[in-house]
Amino acid sequence: MLGFQIHAPVIIAALLTLLPFLLAAFWPLSVGAAQRLPIAVRMALPATLCVPYALVAISYGQFRWGWFVLYLLLPVAITLLLHRAGLADPAQRGDWRDFLVLAVLGLAVDLRWFEPAWPPHRGVFNKMLLLDAGIYGFLAVRRLEGVGFDLRLRLSDLRIGGRELAIYAPIAIVLGLWLGFLHLHAYVPGVPHVILGWVFTFFFIAVPEELFFRGWMQNLLERRLGRRWALLTTAILFGLSHFNKRAVHFNWRYVVLAALAGIFYGRAWRQERRVGASAVTHASVDTLWSLWLR
Repeated sequence: MLGFQIHAPVIIAALLTLLPFLLAAFWPLSVGAAQRLPIAVRMALPATLCVPYALVAISYGQFRWGWFVLYLLLPVAITLLLHRAGLADPAQRGDWRDFLVLAVLGLAVDLRWFEPAWPPHRGVFNKMLLLDAGIYGFLAVRRLEGVGFDLRLRLSDLRIGGRELAIYAPIAIVLGLWLGFLHLHAYVPGVPHVILGWVFTFFFIAVPEELFFRGWMQNLLERRLGRRWALLTTAILFGLSHFNKRAVHFNWRYVVLAALAGIFYGRAWRQERRVGASAVTHASVDTLWSLWLR
């Protein structure tokens, strides 16, 4: 019973953190419901994202008022900025506020600005809370079109995602082995292990990154730069976001392979403008890498 009491706030926090993500992904009508709220309520609603932080921090004895205020005000600031972006840019060609929000969200996650707020091994809460703030701001308030955040997968998502995987994987394996970044090793995991690993990667790594880089960034850049340059620019930025992964210094090999992967992820997304398709490719690449090539 004591163990349950200790972990119950964390479980509740996890459910509260996942709820906006899952509602938007599997029940798009929930986004429309938020749009019908009074404007003051709609602008203030993201302040509730401070609750998961408070539950986790208090349960671990790490609560700090400064972090609480950050998770209280930052989601509201993001919502207000995107609301103003929608008023200033009804044609949705991309307003400076859109790109400011993307820069703040991306850098905060990539550089781990806010992870000191969390107990060890609980930093995923930070990533998901910032994702929730972005989902609410871009979908419910900004009403950005063409995002494709619908995880009710279709056969076409699997077909497109599998096709891009089949094209990218041989290129990446040959290049990665030549660069010394990838290392083949004999390992035969059980089928349940592979499936669970893929599902976890899909929901907590691939979908958040694909929503950010393809559904929001590439989507907005297409309106400014066109399809080809938006694809290349987003792929390069995606590659650069891996500069500090698995290395103390600039990991250029990871950057090169990630940027190359970003081209194929972007191709998968833009064919039918669905995050699910690019996330299938992304999750499959990451699972292949983590099981046999890392």
